Amino acid sequence: MKIGFDNEKYIQMQSEQILNRISQFGGKLYLEFGGKLFDDYHASRVLPGFAPDSKIRMLTQLKDSAEIVIVISSNDIEKNKLRGDIGITYDQEVLRLIDAFRSRGLYVGSVAMTRFNGQAAAEAFQQHLENLGLKVYRLHDIPDYPSSIPTIASDSGFGKNDYIETQRNLVVITAPGPGSGKMAACLSQLYHESRRGVQAGYAKFETFPIWNLPLKHPVNLAYEAATADLADVNMIDPFHLEAYGTMAVNYNRDVEIFPVLRSIFEGVLGHCPYKSPTDMGVNMAGYCIFDDEAVNSAARSEIIRRHYNALVNYSQGGSSAGEVYKTELLMKQAGVTAADRPCIAAAMKVTEEVGRPACAIELPDGRIVTGKMSDLLQPSSAMLLNALKVLGGIEDIHLLSPQVIEPVQALKTRHLDYANPRLQTEEVLLALSICAANDETARLALEQLDKLKGCDCHSSVILSQADAGVFKRLGVNLTSEPRFEGTNLYHK
Repeated sequence: MKIGFDNEKYIQMQSEQILNRISQFGGKLYLEFGGKLFDDYHASRVLPGFAPDSKIRMLTQLKDSAEIVIVISSNDIEKNKLRGDIGITYDQEVLRLIDAFRSRGLYVGSVAMTRFNGQAAAEAFQQHLENLGLKVYRLHDIPDYPSSIPTIASDSGFGKNDYIETQRNLVVITAPGPGSGKMAACLSQLYHESRRGVQAGYAKFETFPIWNLPLKHPVNLAYEAATADLADVNMIDPFHLEAYGTMAVNYNRDVEIFPVLRSIFEGVLGHCPYKSPTDMGVNMAGYCIFDDEAVNSAARSEIIRRHYNALVNYSQGGSSAGEVYKTELLMKQAGVTAADRPCIAAAMKVTEEVGRPACAIELPDGRIVTGKMSDLLQPSSAMLLNALKVLGGIEDIHLLSPQVIEPVQALKTRHLDYANPRLQTEEVLLALSICAANDETARLALEQLDKLKGCDCHSSVILSQADAGVFKRLGVNLTSEPRFEGTNLYHK
């Protein structure tokens, strides 16, 4: 993938902007941090050159003045809400985030449970966190939030929330996922700080949409595709246009809520420090794009991937027809079709020719490598082995020794009750690793794995979660046709 984004410039500019915002508010800033902090792979795909851990690297530069408050909705705890990309509940994600922050030397001050209303699961989680030595605060459910301004900015609104005790100038408010109540936590703290005579401010850090790119720029369209399930719509910020006479891109939820936020600020602080929702942001990503065509190309590819993901989710009952329609519309707006992703046509051609599921991958030099289902291998496994051979300049030979394969097949069918002995992707890699102990060719093949990162891959059938997970860990951009391998109604 051609690089088009200056990551080091981004980290430097972003850090400076946050420090400037801290000084603007007299030395204390509550920074609402949206998106993924450690693994922002969407940003790295649409802004080639953006490192997935850029945000956390930027925060690490500010670690002496920063502390983290992790916010989780009590309702999400009660419902055992899952983070879909890694399959763990939000309360478990809080623990994972704490570990991840601490491993980077960042101080986690506390956990705040929002929308608390006596939920038993939330109380149990609080007890668990406190047993682990963590401070936990409760932010209560406020009736008619955010519309009832007089109630919100009063002792019966924010006033009944716990005051989150913080020690540092920069308080980063983050969460395991959207809808956790990050902004409400920030505003509640401003209320309490104001009552204590402490001058503090609020800012928002979200990478997308990028406010100083055109409304229909592929990067901003890709953001709409990524949030199709949230029904987000990019739009010109009317408040920014009125205040400054210049256009800035924001999204519907921020624009719609801004009049309410402005009133809350006036009720809490006596004035609103911002003239528009765009003013609240501190995002510098748009200034760090140095090759717009490279970024355009990457973003267009992401829109196609998002459309196929929506199709697969719909076939599995995980999304609505509206999401499929929206991503299809975004493809049209971006001027792309499935033909712009060559691995799709390649996989479907093999499937049509052999009558069996197939996979195709586009290598960094543009070559297409395919693999089809056999009695021994799943199509993704066959494609992976073929790709490693091509990348390593290895002749078309069998990389896996029968002495390794046969015991694995026997284990699967005789002892683990698998219906067929075909090796999945992870099993193939494990078998290849075993062969590499005594086989130079197998070792050479394994050494090619890093070259697959960023490659586009397509399957003519929906892969198992295990296979899809391997490709994700390898950094391969996988899409699938919205059809299952068999005709059963239940699919593992």
